[in-house]
Amino acid sequence: MSAEPISSPNDPTTSGSTMFRGVLPPDAKPNRAATWVELSLRSGPFILLHLLALVAFWTPLTWTAAILYVSLFSLRTFGLTAGYHRYFAHRGYSTSRIFQFMLAWFGCCAVQKGPLWWAGHHRSHHRYSDTPKDPHSPHETSFWWSHVGWILSNEYTETPYEDIPDFSRYPELRWIDTFHIVPGITLAILCWLIGGMPGLVYGFLLSTITLYHTTFSVNSLNHLFGSRRYATPDDSRNNLWIALLTFGEGWHNNHHHYQSSANQGFYWWEIDISYSILVVLSKFGIVWNLRTPGNRALNYRRIRPTAKVTSLEQMAATAEGAGNGSRPLDGGTASSTAS
Repeated sequence: MSAEPISSPNDPTTSGSTMFRGVLPPDAKPNRAATWVELSLRSGPFILLHLLALVAFWTPLTWTAAILYVSLFSLRTFGLTAGYHRYFAHRGYSTSRIFQFMLAWFGCCAVQKGPLWWAGHHRSHHRYSDTPKDPHSPHETSFWWSHVGWILSNEYTETPYEDIPDFSRYPELRWIDTFHIVPGITLAILCWLIGGMPGLVYGFLLSTITLYHTTFSVNSLNHLFGSRRYATPDDSRNNLWIALLTFGEGWHNNHHHYQSSANQGFYWWEIDISYSILVVLSKFGIVWNLRTPGNRALNYRRIRPTAKVTSLEQMAATAEGAGNGSRPLDGGTASSTAS
């Protein structure tokens, strides 16, 4: 069964910004959580998970627990980066319907909600990146809002099916998106059965919390710290340290430049573990049609070394000038399919 190709959102505008405006978003955005009380009610389970992890101080670290921590952090990072992000949100490659569901399951094991919810809101981020309509811009709200506050707010509780019609037509994906907590609970039980209390604490709790903040850092830190190769109309950055922790997601300016690419590290020295795994999987026919930027895309909108860009408005002007009126190269038109 094939999914219809869709265009990746690429019409962001820019506005003035400040790096930190406080922890809660401004009152001018009434749909967002407006009080600490309201935000705290929604953040209860998230905070409880962090508190439960403190049990690690009284729990011995065993070899089994250590292996669970590393392996489950890696597997779920791949589920989020190669599955939720590069496949569901951007259709950077094609795969079978069975492996499509496996990617959704691995992503849900990270306890970051379902694939349709995640990918739908992420498409909105690209459509309005670093503007007031961006769900998690650190410039339009605050660092903490972009890092975790937006996930816990009332505005983003529902799955935006209208933003992801290509995948929401699969009943199994709608099911797992609705019951996204099932894979996470199942994994927690398995960790306990395999490694006892150390397996649960280190293999599930601590690896989940680590994965939360490595993933969230792409939304927050990757729009504040790092270098810019391309004049995208936002403040996305390339950051080696975040790339290492997130299996390649830290090459964020590359990604905002060419959104539907299966690889985010464009050059050999830009380590991209998720893409390397996808290449191996493609050798076995598990995935195919891996989309990568060509020479024209790699040289489009490059920032010249002498150019000095100091604001989002100037970035937008530079991006417009670099395009010379031509069609942007951000992707989404590749026909990624689930067969």
